[in-house]
Amino acid sequence: MTSGHRDQKYIHGYSPIEQDRLRRQAELTEFVIYQDVNFSQTDHILEVGCGVGAQTQILLRRFPRLKASCIDINDEQLASARETLGALDYARDRFEIHKMNAEKMTFPENSFGGAFICWVMEHMPNPARVLSEVRRVLRPGSSVFITEVMNFSYFLDPYCPAIWKFWMAYNDYQYDRGGDPFVGVKLGNLLRDAGYTDVRTHVKLLYADKREPELREKLLHDREELMMSAVDELLQDGHVDATLVEAMKREFHDVRKNQNAITFDSFMQATARVP
Repeated sequence: MTSGHRDQKYIHGYSPIEQDRLRRQAELTEFVIYQDVNFSQTDHILEVGCGVGAQTQILLRRFPRLKASCIDINDEQLASARETLGALDYARDRFEIHKMNAEKMTFPENSFGGAFICWVMEHMPNPARVLSEVRRVLRPGSSVFITEVMNFSYFLDPYCPAIWKFWMAYNDYQYDRGGDPFVGVKLGNLLRDAGYTDVRTHVKLLYADKREPELREKLLHDREELMMSAVDELLQDGHVDATLVEAMKREFHDVRKNQNAITFDSFMQATARVP
């Protein structure tokens, strides 16, 4: 999912493999992300950074009266979103796909009754400007729901030093390229500074131990896929070496076989209103 100033900043690339990963990730995390998302009284929303439409299809399924205008900056993602959503009977005539820069949208003021942003602002060079622009196109009283990463919180037990080292290199790389892998903790300030009211933030957990082995396996697999999707970029730019990559892969293999393994991650979800 991307919607930043320059789409080459997206660390994971746009291959069909990556597009499938995004859909699996959306399906896996739906039970947490949508606990507090409510567009049941909203007619038309803006989705910023729709990517392949993975979250869009969930939104349209969960809220059957909702329409969505979806923007992204990458042609490959937009084509995939059109194909995915166009194949869903329940989504027919309920979505629009636009290639658009979120920092300078062409929608007029007061166009939408709500906005949804998920796993996008981490890739943006100027999230404050995007939030101001989103506010411009929302009607007074509209709600915005934003879900974003706090990558410092990821942890595995037993301790996996190679995974941790790779993960920190991944975050440094993203930060160096103008993204922000820690933007979740900043959402409250960003929304207040952009003029939103009733700003609320909630920490959400993706956690599993031996009590939920199936969920634990899915979460571990998802995280390994996410890290591996950035390996080529990190190797090419010298942020990691092949030895570390192989050590990381071995640790993922070992921890997935460990019956006592624990996986923990958290992210931030913020809600706010337009005055």
